[in-house]
Amino acid sequence: MDVRPIDVLLVEDDQADILLTKEAFDLNKVRNRLNVVNDGEQALAYLRGEGDYRDATRPDLILLDLNLPRMSGSEVLREVKDDPVLRTIPVVILTTSEAEEDILRSYRLHANAYVSKPVDFEQFIRVVRQIDNFFVTVVKLPTSGQPM
Repeated sequence: MDVRPIDVLLVEDDQADILLTKEAFDLNKVRNRLNVVNDGEQALAYLRGEGDYRDATRPDLILLDLNLPRMSGSEVLREVKDDPVLRTIPVVILTTSEAEEDILRSYRLHANAYVSKPVDFEQFIRVVRQIDNFFVTVVKLPTSGQPM
């Protein structure tokens, strides 16, 4: 099977979770590129290629926390899925919330998956690796390089 690296945008403000996610990606055999922004406004600027992100690569996958400063993950998800240029990018909600209302809202806003972050270090690494493996080896994604 021909496996190509993918570009992943992690939208996360918790530095510990960023480090854990990077570590999980580093442990995988496929060298996917992980880009990180720390709030919802940065996420939209990145996705739209605005400001400091003019040269940003369109991600093949977005890992999105719900609890973000300046603009919530739900608001980012709504903007992404309402935008005809961005809506085809798969969005996985990766958050600490297990609230039914957050799960329902995320799927109503067309999240592709909702994953609760495990508290345990080893489980967190395993979950991120499974998400990464799924989108690299199982799911067929559009070819990279689409204009943003």
